[in-house]
Formats: sequence, structure tokens, C-alpha cells
Amino acid sequence: MALNIISNYAANVAHRNLAASDEMATRSLSKLSSGTRVVSARDDAASMAIGARLNATTQALKTATVNVGQANSMLQIADGGMATIDDILVRMKTLAVQSSSGNMSDIERGFLNDEFTQLRDEIDRISSSTNFNGIQLLGDGGDVALNYADLESGGLGDAITAQTGFDGIAITNNNLWASDGEGDGVTDNNFTISINEIINTAGGGTQIIMTVSANIDITAGADAALTQSIDVTDYLTGGSKAMSAGDKGTLNFDELGLSININNNFTAAVGVVEGGTGGDTDFGTTIATYGGSVIDTNNSTVSMSADSGQKLATSIEFQVGGGNTANDRLSINLSKVDADTLGTGTAGTETSLSDLGTDAISTAAGAQEAVEVVTRAIDDLQRARAAVGTSQNRLDFAGQNLASTQENTESARSTLLDLDVAAEMTAFTSKQILVQSGVAMLAQANQMPQNLLRLLQ
Repeated sequence: MALNIISNYAANVAHRNLAASDEMATRSLSKLSSGTRVVSARDDAASMAIGARLNATTQALKTATVNVGQANSMLQIADGGMATIDDILVRMKTLAVQSSSGNMSDIERGFLNDEFTQLRDEIDRISSSTNFNGIQLLGDGGDVALNYADLESGGLGDAITAQTGFDGIAITNNNLWASDGEGDGVTDNNFTISINEIINTAGGGTQIIMTVSANIDITAGADAALTQSIDVTDYLTGGSKAMSAGDKGTLNFDELGLSININNNFTAAVGVVEGGTGGDTDFGTTIATYGGSVIDTNNSTVSMSADSGQKLATSIEFQVGGGNTANDRLSINLSKVDADTLGTGTAGTETSLSDLGTDAISTAAGAQEAVEVVTRAIDDLQRARAAVGTSQNRLDFAGQNLASTQENTESARSTLLDLDVAAEMTAFTSKQILVQSGVAMLAQANQMPQNLLRLLQ
């Protein structure tokens, strides 16, 4: 080979080999720093594709495991509610058996009946209020709300405003207002507020009576309106309850499941009613002036609106797998355990706890029937509770399978993508030596043209 100073073939060869060694050392270093064998598709495209799918499956299985845990928690809440209802039914049967005995008078049976019916109402309250994250577990929810559109201008209740003394209305008995005997929704449940001047002809005095009349669809067919009245005469100016600026108060209509908040304008409103003649300014029946404004007080009716999300679902599906097939979902059926359902038997046609009525055990004959109904109710509850327990056991096995599958999937992903650190460290050391050797040889190659200078001396 000719000796020249224009081209340095040895240096070029040394540089090319050094560059290759440096690239291999850099790629080895990136694997060691990331802990994965496949840093990019160039390392192993097939393994990267399979590993990506396995990684997605692993993460999905982890989430499915969380879903199983939440499902178990939900069913545990349902079982806890049923356990309480079971205790109540045991007490109800005790009361029914006691009332069946001939040594009881009607007075004692009345006492026992009061507790019996209260406990039945408690079963309804528990079944309607037991939920998990808003999902009903034991029965339809009792949550209803005011139809606030009625309180807006032009609505059926637009006279119920702060100007006429009303600060707000709250529902205190959701179960009552959620009654739907016709099965057509609760929008036909409503109430009307009136304030009337009553002349006491015997004593010659005047009373101001506030009345709330409620139309509630309790049973199938026409239901009589429910009413409750409160004497608000003392709210007149000069009265013992007269309200001044900034005062607040509450009128409780417990029998109707309502509470009405009032402000200081209520005293003025009562004064408008009292100032009329022959009831011509009664609130709820006429057009009158309140605080300088002419208000049609006929618009004093407010209806209810349903919360459709409070219904007990026939089944709830939980995602317990990482795919989108029926086998990746588990359906759990929940049964109602309210007073309308308990006691109806397996066919659902027998007398329920609700069918016993308000005088359930007030007589010996009624108490004897109640013993049979409560016994069936206990059996109905145990069937529902057993179904919950079965679902819990199935979820436990589903959770165990998910844990096993997750471990094996993670192991398969690890085999494909995870780095053998010891082997790669050995390779990295070899590449480091090549880099160091390449640097040394490139330095030697760069020194070779210097030898030609001796020929010029």
C-alpha cells in the first residue's frame, strides 16, 4: 500500500469500528438504565408488540381486581342491611306472638301494634336508604325532590317566595312523598299552602290558620287529601312570635313530611291576611298586595319530581375481566326486601307485611295472621340474603382467578421485555473494552502520517 498524507485508511477503519462499538455500548447502557430488554422496536419488534398487549392486559386485570373488591364491599353493605332487617323481623314475630295470646286486652295489643307498625316502617326506611355510591341495594329509594319549576315566575307555586315570607321548603319524609300507588310516577304528588283568617264566632276573636293540603298517591285509586294546620296568629305584629328584620324560623308539618322555613316577611304576610274582610285577602285564594307588589296567591301549589336513579336495578353487572365479552362481566341480581315484598312468598302472591295494614296486631285474629306473614317474611329475607352470600363467594373465586391470571400474564410480559441485568452488564463491559481499544487504535492510526515527515528531513 502506498504511503500518503491525503488519506488515512487506517484511521478511517479505526474510526468506523470505534463508532460501531460506541453505538453498541450506548444501546447496552440504555437497556441497563431502563431495565428493559426491548427499548425500541429495532431491538425486537415482535416481542415489543406482544409485550405491549400483555402489559395492557395486566393493567386491565388490576382494575378488574379493584372492581371485584368494590363489588364485595357493595354486597357486604347489602348483607349488613339485611342483618338489621332480620333482627327487626324477629322482634315483630315476638310482638305478633305476644299479641296472639288471650291474656292481652285491646289496650295492650294497641301498644304492641304501635311498635309493630313502627318496626315495619323502619324496614322500609332501611331498604330505601341502603345504597352504595347511589346504587340501591335493598329496594327503591325514597328520594324525591320539589319540582322547582313550580316556584319560578309563572309556575304553579310562584306565590311562595321570600317576599311573602317563605324562605324554603324541605321534604322530611321521603318515603311518604315517594308513594306511587298507581305506578305512574310521583309527579302527581303535590301540596298547596294556604293562610286563612278564621273568625271565632263564639269568642269574637280572630285566628290566622296556615294549612298545607297534600295530595299523595299512596294507594291505587283515589286517595283523600292529607291536611295539617298550624295556628300562626302569634306571628302577627305585636304577637309573641312576631318577626323583625333578619329573623328566621321553621314551621314543621310533621304529619305531611314537610318543613317550611320562613323569614321576617311572614309577619307582614300574616298581617295582609288578617287585614282582609271575610277572607278576601287569604293567602292561596286571591290576589293581594305583599310588600308593594301585587301577587296572585292562588299560585301556591308545588308538585314533586322523581329521582329515577333511586330505583333498584334488577341486576348489576361488574367488569371482572380485561375483555369485552360476556365472560368478562359478572351479573349480580338483587331482591327487594321492603314491607311490600317481604311475606309474599316464593311466588310473590301471598300477603305481605304492608297488607297487614295499620291495625296489624291490634286483634288476636290479626296477630295470628301476622305470625304467619312474618314467618314467611323471614324466609323471604333469608332467600335474598343467601343470594347475596352466593354472589360474594363467587366474587371471591373471581378475585382469586384474577390474581393468578395477573401473575402469569406479568410473568409472560417479564420474560419478553425485562432485562437480564447480569448478562447485559457482561456485554456492556465487553463493549466498553472495545470502545477503549478503538480510541487507542484511532490515536495510533492518527500518528502514522507523522512517520512520513522523516522522509522530508
